[in-house]
Amino acid sequence: MNDRKLQVTVFHALDGLPAGASMHSVTAESVNVAGRRALRVGLTEAAASGVPGVDYVDQPTFVLIPADFGNGIVEVDLLSRLAGGAPDYARAFAGLAYRITENLESFEAVYVRPLNGAKVNPPGPRAQRAVQYFAYPEWNFERLREEYPDGRYEAGAPIGPDEWIQLRIEVQDGRLRASVDGIQILDLAKTKGREALGGIGLFVDIGTEAFFSNLSITAR
Repeated sequence: MNDRKLQVTVFHALDGLPAGASMHSVTAESVNVAGRRALRVGLTEAAASGVPGVDYVDQPTFVLIPADFGNGIVEVDLLSRLAGGAPDYARAFAGLAYRITENLESFEAVYVRPLNGAKVNPPGPRAQRAVQYFAYPEWNFERLREEYPDGRYEAGAPIGPDEWIQLRIEVQDGRLRASVDGIQILDLAKTKGREALGGIGLFVDIGTEAFFSNLSITAR
């Protein structure tokens, strides 16, 4: 008997908004950038002028793409940079949310902070904070950093702003592996989210102009 798990891959070029996609506290439009057609995503004015921890900062701020994703692999090309009027603490936050449940009650995410990447040569602890995991609603980056001072839920990466990278996440039950341009950055034996089926999100946060293309979702 063949015990290989069934895998189904769905590809979105992101040269436009995918069918069935919805925007949550973000705007999205198809543009040409850095040699390709991509989807530009940023916070709405209402979200960006809201309250940290309520309207932005590890909140459901993404383009939601319907999927029944629980375990599998998600890959996307992304480029992010600071938006006009970005606050001093902005780092061009952008990434992937996954297992987004109905009514946005819970999800997990991995995002990059390119201004903390090794290519920028950031000061002090920022060098180890270029890629971040969090689980909504209970485990934002601040709580993870406070309760796990060893920094296991974030790590450094050889990235910088305003350049294309490939972000890849591999999820199996409570385990997560995240890589950038083929280099494994995070390997978490036990994540903080619940093992649910849900959608995929193109995630951005405060002060960010992000571009996404070539999204591949492999559910298994």
